[in-house]
Amino acid sequence: MAGFVAIVLAAGKGTRMKSALPKVLHEVGGKPMVNHVLESAKASGAIRNILVIGFGKEKVREVIGNEAEYAVQEEQLGTGHAVLTAQELLADYTGTVMVLCGDTPLLEDRVLAKLLQEHQSAGASATVLTAMMPDPTGYGRVIRDGKGRVRKIVEQKDASPEELLVREINTGIYCFESKALFASLNGITCDNAQGEYYLTDVIGMLVGKEEKVWAVTADDHQQTMGVNSRAQMAEAESILRKRKLARLMDDGVTIMDPNSTFIDGEVSIAPDVVIYPFTWLEGKTSIGTGSVIGPNVRLTDTVVGENVTMHFTYGHECQVGDSVTVGPYVHLRPGTVLAERVKIGNFVEVKNTNVGIGSKIPHLSYVGDTDMGAGVNIGSGTITVNYDGTHKHRTIIEDNAFIGCNSNLVAPVTVGQGAYIAAGSTITKDVPSDALGVARSRQNNIADWTKKYKG
Repeated sequence: MAGFVAIVLAAGKGTRMKSALPKVLHEVGGKPMVNHVLESAKASGAIRNILVIGFGKEKVREVIGNEAEYAVQEEQLGTGHAVLTAQELLADYTGTVMVLCGDTPLLEDRVLAKLLQEHQSAGASATVLTAMMPDPTGYGRVIRDGKGRVRKIVEQKDASPEELLVREINTGIYCFESKALFASLNGITCDNAQGEYYLTDVIGMLVGKEEKVWAVTADDHQQTMGVNSRAQMAEAESILRKRKLARLMDDGVTIMDPNSTFIDGEVSIAPDVVIYPFTWLEGKTSIGTGSVIGPNVRLTDTVVGENVTMHFTYGHECQVGDSVTVGPYVHLRPGTVLAERVKIGNFVEVKNTNVGIGSKIPHLSYVGDTDMGAGVNIGSGTITVNYDGTHKHRTIIEDNAFIGCNSNLVAPVTVGQGAYIAAGSTITKDVPSDALGVARSRQNNIADWTKKYKG
């Protein structure tokens, strides 16, 4: 099966979205809709992806980058006109062109591979991807002859009573042979109520020339769903997430309540992981085998090792080693790296910090911009004072140090190996290894003070 060039239509504003953001950049399943389409095209054999852009074109270029070539449709004059903007990029190309819609994030590569294979096997000039709709109201009907070839695509308003009974609809996704496509596109007109150039007119022209126009029916009509509103976007989101959860459960992941678990498409989870309810796993997060995640955990672009227990936690852009315990009510901020057997307890925030093997930050502490060794114990209420109002500074806490409760470590400062910090101290100078650092005022008790005060 030969490869093809994909032309992805992504120039529209998406008026019903009521957004300043181009419709195709709205995210479902953790990535812009158009990214799903581009990835499916590539996976099904596209040798080039050409993205037709218009509204918000600079923003689309910024997000998509070099994942596609670009053709610009300055005025949105219909689907035929959109495809025609790519003609110059394909001046020397003579193979198959697949026309896709940038707002169909549910399309899978297997459907496109089937469309391509049947198009090329049939030797067709054009092939329409169709779907059997339970309720085809509002869609253009695909009318075939007795040999299965397409005779016409008729819109709802123009259909006869017999044609309205047809449930096979046009999805707006096609394969064309490039020569036939552009020869026909250059011959269509905008002589219609909308004053637009319609790609469906190409189908009519090819049928009129007795060229072979074929049709391939998608196995699941949901895959061809276009997203034109926030409600449809939510529906697509739900379908994508259900697909992801089903794949994970098939691969040995326990998901206790799929209805309250939200996992992006690129998240990787090993077998024998247990996911509790109300868990969000986003971006390129990965979780190692034997871990128990949730309830109420949100992780974004976070690497979690094996046999980790984590609940009531928000972590983003951080790394969690094997056999770590985190939670409840923990914030792991970017740059945090937790080594094996670390314990992060309740109401703790850790930021841009390396925590060594077996170290503990059990409760009520902020540790930021710190390099912590192994076997360190951080007492309740400890703060690393990392910001002087202008610059951030780092704290170094070496192996087996013990930080007493309610201590402030004013960076830049080093607490040496095996050193102790007395509870309630504010440490502004380095503490040598095995030393006791004490930095608090001596207590004085004033006898009978309350009697005088109240008198």
